[in-house]
Amino acid sequence: RNAALRYNIVDVPDGRLKDHHQPTPYLGGIVVYIAFLLTLSITFDFNEKILGITLAGSILVIIGLFDDMRAVTPGVKFLGQLIAISVLINSGIRIELVVLPGWLNIPLTVLWVAGIINAVNIIDIMDGLATGVAFFVSLILFMVSILNGNSLIAGLTLALAGSLLGVLKYNFHPAQIYLGDTGSMFIGLMLGSLAMIGSYSNHNDFGFVAPVLILGVPVFDMVFVMYLRQRRGDSMFLGSKDHFALRCLKAGLSVKQTVLLSYLATLIF
Repeated sequence: RNAALRYNIVDVPDGRLKDHHQPTPYLGGIVVYIAFLLTLSITFDFNEKILGITLAGSILVIIGLFDDMRAVTPGVKFLGQLIAISVLINSGIRIELVVLPGWLNIPLTVLWVAGIINAVNIIDIMDGLATGVAFFVSLILFMVSILNGNSLIAGLTLALAGSLLGVLKYNFHPAQIYLGDTGSMFIGLMLGSLAMIGSYSNHNDFGFVAPVLILGVPVFDMVFVMYLRQRRGDSMFLGSKDHFALRCLKAGLSVKQTVLLSYLATLIF
């Protein structure tokens, strides 16, 4: 936080979309990233998948950091996401659905991970919203992995949940620090990839849709915002007040009520 203030890596109120009272430092995502890596370094053997997911996450942290310093365009940011996703695929982290032709797995992987990266980025518009939703999603994925006996995903999701919980104390309303794109893109990549490689179809052939429900809050907001912007002919890359959380504020809910309602929706999904 001190570093962000010193080097002016802050989110400045603009009176249009950003209504917080004073400039708020970014770089909360760096804390999540470092805590996550420290946990892995003392608990895991670095096999191909662990190396792949940490390298892909590191790429997005670097791209996100430049974006928080307003030094990259949306096109460069999206290119960075595609490079990170290619690292995941090359390390064996990809969708594998037996009900679909094998050649569809790679494009579906790109679509899913890119979608979740940007879905988490899109809901990072309110104190504690993205951080808390991601925390509960991580816990749910942890429980699923325990039921399936997958110790790799269990360890990764629990490490991510702990990292998020540490930051949530300072990101909850009134926020002292924001995740920034550094954090939201890293968290989106982690959640998207860990949800993707879990097992959901042992008892139900349609269980593969479970990750869409578990990540239902960010997925819904992304689709909702994209639909409204497309209908008006607005750019997908420009901010707007279409988000469900901002509509809740307009309807009379407080920031804390809106965020807690989003946590509850995540648990229900």
